[in-house]
Amino acid sequence: MIEEALERSEISGGRLDALYRDHAPSARRLAYLLTGDRWAADDIVQDAFVRIAGRFLDLRDAQSAQGYVRRTVVSLVIARHRRRKVEARYAERQRAERHEPHTDPDPAERDEIFKGLSRLSERQRAALVLRYYMDLSDADIAEALGCRPGTVKSLLSRGLESLRGVMSDE
Repeated sequence: MIEEALERSEISGGRLDALYRDHAPSARRLAYLLTGDRWAADDIVQDAFVRIAGRFLDLRDAQSAQGYVRRTVVSLVIARHRRRKVEARYAERQRAERHEPHTDPDPAERDEIFKGLSRLSERQRAALVLRYYMDLSDADIAEALGCRPGTVKSLLSRGLESLRGVMSDE
């Protein structure tokens, strides 16, 4: 029984290694485009593959692995943004209690497009990045975001409209 478990872990470990080699570069690009931070992207990809390793034996098909990796990365990025918003609100409350002036980082340091993307909601940003940077179809984007294709069209339309407004203001 122990020998079977060891053999099974060696087989799955080799498959997991192959899965990582095949999908980590595109997952890292996606995470970077969604966060704008290389170090955060690396952390997110690492966390994604840790999650996948825990559910690796549930993956039936190598074809579905790419979508699963993509969806996991997008979910982790959205969770990271939510966590950062909560932290920012908490910091703002603390700052208000101490009556310290609020200072934002200099927006001139960022690329104009990234500035525009960063002002969109997480789901709009994810939809736009998945469509225009990753060149995915509505169905693939819907799978990654965990929504319906009609919702993807709405997110893309509203995201582009918001992005145009932000870009024209600057």
